[in-house]
Amino acid sequence: MTDITVLNSKFEKAGSLSTEISLSADTVSVPAVHQIVKALLASRRQGNACTKTRGNVRGGGAKPFKQKGTGRARQGSTRSPLMVGGGTAFGPQTRDFTQKVNKKMMLKALQSVLADKLQSGKLTVVESLESDGKTKNMFKTLNERNLLPGLVVTESKDSKAVLAAKNIKTAKAMGVEGFSVYEAVKFENLVIEKAALEQLLNRLV
Repeated sequence: MTDITVLNSKFEKAGSLSTEISLSADTVSVPAVHQIVKALLASRRQGNACTKTRGNVRGGGAKPFKQKGTGRARQGSTRSPLMVGGGTAFGPQTRDFTQKVNKKMMLKALQSVLADKLQSGKLTVVESLESDGKTKNMFKTLNERNLLPGLVVTESKDSKAVLAAKNIKTAKAMGVEGFSVYEAVKFENLVIEKAALEQLLNRLV
C-alpha cells in the first residue's frame, strides 16, 4: 500500500491517493529504465542513409581496358569501387533501428520512474491543473513552487495547461495517453493530475 499526497488547484494539501502498487525505493529498476530509454531513442533514428554498391550502379558491362599490356592494374568493370563513378564499398545501407521491448519491461520502467520521483520528492500530484492558457501564468505557477524543470501531465492532451506550458523552455506538457518514460527521466520534476496518475497506476495492475 502506497499513499501519495494530493494537492488542490492552489497547490495546498487536499487529501491522499492510496494504491496497492508498490512505489518504494526497492521497486526502482535502473536497467529497465535504461533499456526503455535506449529503445525509444533508437526508434527515433531514421536509418535511411543508403549508398549504391557496384551491383546498383548503372553500366559496367564492358571491360574498361584489355587485361595485359597497359601497365595498369587489371579491371573487369567500370563500376568497381576502385574506378571513378563506381559503386561504394561497405557504405551505409537502409536499416531499421527499432528495438523490441517486452510489455513487462515497459511497465517495470514506468513503475520505477514513478517510484523514483515519489521517493525523491519530485512527484507533485494535483487534483486538476487550472490554467487560462497563458504561458506567463503557467511559468509563474511552476517557478514559484520550484517545479522547473518539469514534466506536466494532464488527463487530456487538449487541456489548457498543455497549451500554456508548450512554450516554457524548461518544461514540457502532454496528455497521459502520450506519457513517456524518457521524458519523465529527462525532467527533474513530474507534475501530474490525479486522474492522469490513476490511469498510469491502472496500467500496472
